[in-house]
Amino acid sequence: MPEPGIRTDRRTEFEVSHTETDGPVVETGTTIVALTAPDAVVVAADRRASLGGQFVANKDVTKVEQVTERAALALSGSVGPLQSFTDTLRAEANLYEARRGDRLSTEALANVAGNLVRGIPAQVVLAGVDETGPAVYELDGGGSVMRTDYAAGGSGMQVAYGTLEGRAEEVEGVAEARELAADAVAAASERDTASGNGVTVATVTSDGIEFDEAAEPGEVV
Repeated sequence: MPEPGIRTDRRTEFEVSHTETDGPVVETGTTIVALTAPDAVVVAADRRASLGGQFVANKDVTKVEQVTERAALALSGSVGPLQSFTDTLRAEANLYEARRGDRLSTEALANVAGNLVRGIPAQVVLAGVDETGPAVYELDGGGSVMRTDYAAGGSGMQVAYGTLEGRAEEVEGVAEARELAADAVAAASERDTASGNGVTVATVTSDGIEFDEAAEPGEVV
């Protein structure tokens, strides 16, 4: 069972197509974003689930998951394996805390996540705050774990990066970081047909995680 206060919304959905010969082919049809701010990190994603990039299967899905009290993920890829990945990562973090009486650092959590996501056709951004400060990590199915100040993933990542570049380095506060993350998702949603229908934003600080969901990115405050 998840710990009290841990968000476990299972409506995460992604774009999946199939071929007759090769089995399932996963297209990362979504936009995910994460960036650091002084003493905080912000994680965001759009809320559209699409099939084959042409049909909107759901307009109200959550692609941001809380892992610990001070760490969250944004997910893009195959829904089933990523749900299992998230459950296992959460369980590993809880088990470590129960045995050691201490939380995993964000770096250690990212390394565990990198091992667990290996072989899954997915892009993941993990962000957290610990005693060393805020941190963002990019993960993928190849098992790579790369620390960065900001990251984007999914089919809308190119447009999202265009919004983040030049602005992320100048972020001075949490409100500005939240606005920038929402703007990046909004910009991607304008051009990427697999992204849209609003935004979910998670703000992670040493005090915990706050979630906001909005039909329009400008409604995130």
